[in-house]
Amino acid sequence: MWKKVCTINDIPENGGACVIDNNQQIAIFKIGAGEKWYAVENQCPHKQQMVISRGIIGDSQGVPKVACPLHKHTFSLEDGNCLSAENLPNLKTFPVKQENEAVYIKLGK
Repeated sequence: MWKKVCTINDIPENGGACVIDNNQQIAIFKIGAGEKWYAVENQCPHKQQMVISRGIIGDSQGVPKVACPLHKHTFSLEDGNCLSAENLPNLKTFPVKQENEAVYIKLGK
């Protein structure tokens, strides 16, 4: 099910923000002026803190990534894979789409 979670102006360019749906925190990232959108769970698997939306974004060999602001572990925004430590779980990812000024995340099955 696609759910509208924000507008394109709610997310800073080359940055992220957190949205909450049914007590689930999801970090949404806008790369560029909205050319690419990504959504991952907001909870860092290292210390279980809700901080991923405040992470530093960049890329690793062309793969968009986010670094946890607490301990700098990095995760692919495309598939949630942890890029910096083999023993950390991956982040759950969510499909994202933009329609006009609205941003939607696909939740559930």
